[in-house]
Amino acid sequence: MNIQEQINEYIATQSDQKRSDLQELHYLIQELMPNSKLWFLDGKNEEGKTVSNPNIGYGLCTIQYADGKTREFYRIGMSANITGISVYIMGIDDKTYLTRTFGEKIGKASVTGYCIKFKTLKDINIEVLKAAIHYAYQQKP
Repeated sequence: MNIQEQINEYIATQSDQKRSDLQELHYLIQELMPNSKLWFLDGKNEEGKTVSNPNIGYGLCTIQYADGKTREFYRIGMSANITGISVYIMGIDDKTYLTRTFGEKIGKASVTGYCIKFKTLKDINIEVLKAAIHYAYQQKP
């Protein structure tokens, strides 16, 4: 199964509201980040143990760990969680930027240094989410 098929299958397994919201976000992110690399992470480690929720990713950035090692990862990611949806915005050096810039304007969402978490799309200002994604997309890989 290719990545797009894995993404479609993942979205299809969600409840009605999450499925609709994830599909809308998938189209929106692809529109904002045309021709970006697609990722699908099933949430399992090398031993096959579940360590996170499955993630859909878009784009490319380089993550540097404290020990100096680096690896390629997605720039924007999203996943369904128990209470709703998480949108991950990776590669922003200033871990206060998302909260300061979008936190008060986005609506009913929790905003951290790299994650915007909300129950449904109708709870947030989609234009503010688009602005956050656009900002991240403009950052260096």
